[in-house]
Amino acid sequence: MLDLFRASLLVIFLVSVEARTRRSIDLIAAHSLISDTRLPREVTPNFYDLELEPRPNEGTFEGRVRINVTWQEPTDKITLHAHEDLDVFKIIVTQFAPDDETEKASSTPLPPTEMRVMRIERVPKKPLYIIHLEKTANRGTQCIVDLTFRGNISNDTSEGIFRSSYVDPETKTRKWFVATHLRPNLARKVFPCFDEPAYKVPFVITVARHKTMAALSNMPLKNTEQMKEKGDWVWDHFEQTPPMSTFSVGIVVSEFSNTDFNTTDEDNNWNYEIRVWARPDFITALTNVTDKVRKAVKILEEFWGCPYPLPKLDILALPNYQATRPADNWGLLLFKESELSGRGSWHISQELAYQWLGALATPFWWSDAHINNALVRYVTAYATLKMETTESFNNWPMTMLYSIYYEFSKRYPHGKSTAIKQDSTSAKTELVFRMLNYTLGERTFKHGLQKFMADRQYKTFFGDDIWNALTEQAKFDNKLNGTTVNAIAASWITKDRLPVINVTRNYGQNSAKITQRVYLRERPHDVPDKEKFLWWIPLILVREDKLDFSNTKPVVWMRKEREIILENLPEEKQFIIVNPEEIGPFPVNYDVRNWNMLAQFLCGENRVKIPVNTRAKLLHDAWNLAYAGDLSFATALNMTLFLKNEREYLAWDPVFTLIDHIGRHIDSSAVHKKFQTYVRLLLTPLYEELGEEPQEGESEGKAHLRSSSKVFLCQAGYKPCIEEAQTAFRKWMESENPDEGNPVSNQYICPVFKWGTNEEWEFGLQRVIKFPANRKQNERTYLLKTLAGCPNEAEKIERLLNITILEQNGNFTDNDIYLIFSMLTGSANGYTTLFNFLKKNWDTIKERFEGKLHLWNSLITSATTVFKTQEGLDMVSELYVERQTEFGTADFVIEKALKNIKEETKWSNDNLPVIEKWLDEYLANNSK
Repeated sequence: MLDLFRASLLVIFLVSVEARTRRSIDLIAAHSLISDTRLPREVTPNFYDLELEPRPNEGTFEGRVRINVTWQEPTDKITLHAHEDLDVFKIIVTQFAPDDETEKASSTPLPPTEMRVMRIERVPKKPLYIIHLEKTANRGTQCIVDLTFRGNISNDTSEGIFRSSYVDPETKTRKWFVATHLRPNLARKVFPCFDEPAYKVPFVITVARHKTMAALSNMPLKNTEQMKEKGDWVWDHFEQTPPMSTFSVGIVVSEFSNTDFNTTDEDNNWNYEIRVWARPDFITALTNVTDKVRKAVKILEEFWGCPYPLPKLDILALPNYQATRPADNWGLLLFKESELSGRGSWHISQELAYQWLGALATPFWWSDAHINNALVRYVTAYATLKMETTESFNNWPMTMLYSIYYEFSKRYPHGKSTAIKQDSTSAKTELVFRMLNYTLGERTFKHGLQKFMADRQYKTFFGDDIWNALTEQAKFDNKLNGTTVNAIAASWITKDRLPVINVTRNYGQNSAKITQRVYLRERPHDVPDKEKFLWWIPLILVREDKLDFSNTKPVVWMRKEREIILENLPEEKQFIIVNPEEIGPFPVNYDVRNWNMLAQFLCGENRVKIPVNTRAKLLHDAWNLAYAGDLSFATALNMTLFLKNEREYLAWDPVFTLIDHIGRHIDSSAVHKKFQTYVRLLLTPLYEELGEEPQEGESEGKAHLRSSSKVFLCQAGYKPCIEEAQTAFRKWMESENPDEGNPVSNQYICPVFKWGTNEEWEFGLQRVIKFPANRKQNERTYLLKTLAGCPNEAEKIERLLNITILEQNGNFTDNDIYLIFSMLTGSANGYTTLFNFLKKNWDTIKERFEGKLHLWNSLITSATTVFKTQEGLDMVSELYVERQTEFGTADFVIEKALKNIKEETKWSNDNLPVIEKWLDEYLANNSK
């Protein structure tokens, strides 16, 4: 479990990544649908005529859908999707065209005839709605399936058809609105349909509304008709849509205000209308949205080589929108208010990208959703970088690269998490697209995708259609010989691994041996079949005598070869850089001499001739390779020396992760205090130069750098930070009613509990014990996390364990105890104190946890598995021998712990002396 400092860091580092990944196609939902029951292909849709009558105030809806269908095979049934909560209460099936044989035999059209419905079948636990007919219809028969239905509008989620409300500030009345979010397979909750992405057909949509409200759908309004039975209601009829999947259907009924923006592309003689909608008192916060949309659409049109495919685009900021991602209905995008009013452009660009890839061209089935998602994410980054000239988005793709490096270098990538597997695979595929853009050339890459889009627009596609289009274009442009993009991409996408490249130079012959192998960072490196993994790897080279980072053409491709030789390298006193700008998703190791030349160059004035992404890559590669045991830590730490003069936040990002990971690993050793001094010396000049307070108009990068440096300075015992935190905390302690609320910013709490007094920590403990039930419980949870995870003194932790376990204080639940155990794994002081507490009170704890196996297993895990030194190994081994027959269900935990601690001990024995020697020299040369 991360301690609170690392939790703070994680928020700082991953906020942009989280925003991107959670706002894309829901890959987990899509993955679960891969094995979903497919509809039979006996009857397929040609057209939908959909009427919906949502009643926002009542929370119900009714509707009618007439589906034009054709028999592809003889059958006496029609199988549709319909959710079990959807009440379909009227069904008429009318044949209006004969089957193929009858049509050949008849010279005159046959009149429409009703086909008798014998019964309706609902399949248990499946959203299938089967209409059984009296007679079998033959191939070619065409019918209208007319279904009338009703249901409830969701109040609890923003999925399917849902409603929410806001209070009008002028009239003080509650205003309801209704909207739909049907991705990936929620159309069946709203109307009976063929709810699979492959069924792309036109829709005509009609929506009922009160006269005081406005209705929106995928297409422009065609006309409005008075509702006969309700004098103050009308029917809005919308233009027919192009062929689209059911998940693209969208409607909104509201009293929102809007801003108009008409754009005309005179060169292409093409028009579309942009409207932005929001509650009336929020619309002024969205004045810049139309400009962002216009810019993004123009960039995407240029990228895809085809215009925005619909005549209008409505964008809405929904109050109280609860979905984890925007709703990318075709021509009707729904966002949270905060997403649409923010400074950045990522969210807007991404949902607009889906208007082409997802709506215009659609994956045939969910098995290709990750490719669709990956390409959209790449195109989104492309568009956003084109739009924004500030630092606000320039952390792409580095932060994402770091996260997948960590994931794919584990012994067991993803663990059992489908969520992590799907997103990391999609992220890797996104980086493969980026690599192909550089190695094939942007012109070839874009033309290949434009060819794909021209071929598959208004249709569906498979993943291979994308790779085939890129292959054809690359061969036409003479960019590939003897292989295909399919083969290159497959070598990356089909493996839950990444390679590392080793470059060993022969300085006498101006050559280098290049080898590839599996990148393994987590110990032990005993991965099955690791020798069988080979990739197509582009070798792009920059040399000190020709620092040209614009040439991204590979010198050579490693064609799934274990080893090759590079000739004609620069003379021995000049460095080389392989894979500059992280063009391919793989780290690179060099011989020590080349590393030292790079470190020396970075410390000089010409450092900026190496772009910041490459500076960051060199630093990130060096320390991660050292962590994995492939490079000396002395060499890796030398790569941090240039940071004395570095102020680009991207170059610093790897350092904060280095401090976190190395600090965690050595915090049980005597080296840790020296490392904290190194951190203070490294970060103090940076933090003091940045200043404590944000400056007006400063970049996101500068704010990120200030926040991160402050977090780690506080962790390392920087006195001004601690004093600032204690001053803020003292105000809480002196307040008359401290349990009414917490006036202290979260950033101050952990430093106080870590470096402050027992009195301050005890005050925090009492606030947890006396926490009022009417306050937000997440505030109590955060306070408990910091009480357990932050203290340096064992006495504080022992007091918390005594109260919760031995004294069984009734203010603490089993979940609280589980949380405390988890937080104590974040520091050596935490897990060592927990281990000693367990050993001292073994019999009592066993009795307390009788029948609470989850707590017992959690305790053994937290108390024994995180040690990293020989001393820790001896402690755990002694306990195992002493209590060998008493671990019960946690027996497997202790056995695994001993194996892992042996590996960690070996790491410590190999690396701690090297780190300490380097720190001694650094501190001697830099002490004030």
